[in-house]
Amino acid sequence: MKPEELTQLMMKLKDKDLSLAFAESCTGGSLAAALSEATGTTDVFLGSMVAYSAEAKNKVLGVKNETLKLYTAESQQVTNEMVQGLYKLLKADVCVAVTGLFGQGGSETAEKPIGTTFISILFKEKVEEYRQVFKGDAQKMRDQAQDFIFNKLSDTVDRHYQHAV
Repeated sequence: MKPEELTQLMMKLKDKDLSLAFAESCTGGSLAAALSEATGTTDVFLGSMVAYSAEAKNKVLGVKNETLKLYTAESQQVTNEMVQGLYKLLKADVCVAVTGLFGQGGSETAEKPIGTTFISILFKEKVEEYRQVFKGDAQKMRDQAQDFIFNKLSDTVDRHYQHAV
């Protein structure tokens, strides 16, 4: 997403008086970095926790060791626990967690190839789950994940507030 589009997203969140936070793994802080290019970020964005390792996911975000062992660090179950842990830490109105496989050495399988990304958006006490497979090198996958997340975030806010009008 271009900075102008991110500014529109920040204004949309600000207009609804919503705060935002991220728990990032495979994106490595790039969601937060992208937001720093937008106008209005200071009014909305609380922060981003980069929890790349399983240990950080456990110690910082409270992901259970059992969940990590049973499902792997790159799974929807772990992403859901990441988003819940983020909410406990920062109490943002909108919390987004992302983890996935942007290179070899993770938990890749034929059913979960490199590029598989898990996203959880916590909003209004409900978690929306997404599983996407992105293609290309790590940077291209990171860029695709960013665009996907920012678009889903915008859609989520629109969907929840079109009923309230």
